[in-house]
Amino acid sequence: MDDARIIELCFARNEEAVRALEEKYERLANSIAYNILQNREDAEECVNDTLNAVWNAIPPAQPTNLTAFVAGVARNQSLKRLSHLTSKKRSAGTLVPLEELAEILPDERFAPDADDGEVSRLISSFLRAQTADVRNVFLRRYYFFDSVAEIAKRYSFTESKVKNLLFRTRNKLKDYLTKEGISI
Repeated sequence: MDDARIIELCFARNEEAVRALEEKYERLANSIAYNILQNREDAEECVNDTLNAVWNAIPPAQPTNLTAFVAGVARNQSLKRLSHLTSKKRSAGTLVPLEELAEILPDERFAPDADDGEVSRLISSFLRAQTADVRNVFLRRYYFFDSVAEIAKRYSFTESKVKNLLFRTRNKLKDYLTKEGISI
């Protein structure tokens, strides 16, 4: 079923939309959740929460790209779950990408006036100016939380190439944000 039809069914509150969402987007949501949580049971729970949240969000939301919408909801649900879980214990596999980015993003303690929306817009602008390989590797690591090994396999790169690409991209992004007036 195509995305427009699924959205139409959500607006009509037809429960067939839930089945269509599950059929089309369960694997995507599960992949994102598992990459973040590193636990099958927690990932499955997040998938259910994601599908429920999408159902509840449409309407009023009317996404133009349902895949991106579902991916964003899955990511947010998984990060919320991770936050809940890490209040009791640490999940080192997921925290590594977040720590890598923490080095180049504004810290609220030192840059309290940094606008998240502006930083997000600048990161998007920066990524659009990069090659497809750079953009894809960056998104797989920091949005989808893929491991370096998974990214290397996906794009037929060595792990060393992926690590170097991420390192150089983070440095370029830091320079770009600084040039654009964002205090790091």
